[in-house]
Amino acid sequence: MPALYILIPVAIVLVGFAIWLFFWAVDSGQYDDLDGPAHSILFDDDDPMHKAGVSQAQNPDEPSDGEEPPRA
Repeated sequence: MPALYILIPVAIVLVGFAIWLFFWAVDSGQYDDLDGPAHSILFDDDDPMHKAGVSQAQNPDEPSDGEEPPRA
């Protein structure tokens, strides 16, 4: 029974810390883009078509090199 006097406050503090940590992660943007990292492994970094698509996405006003972007 005396162990409960120690374990219950410790458990409450741990739960409070876990809740604070969760809200900190949400506020700092840890869960903003859940799909981006999962899809980024599908593209080959050395693929020139992929790099052309990235540069075209970053600069949409510039004309492309005459190549059409890959269709999804």
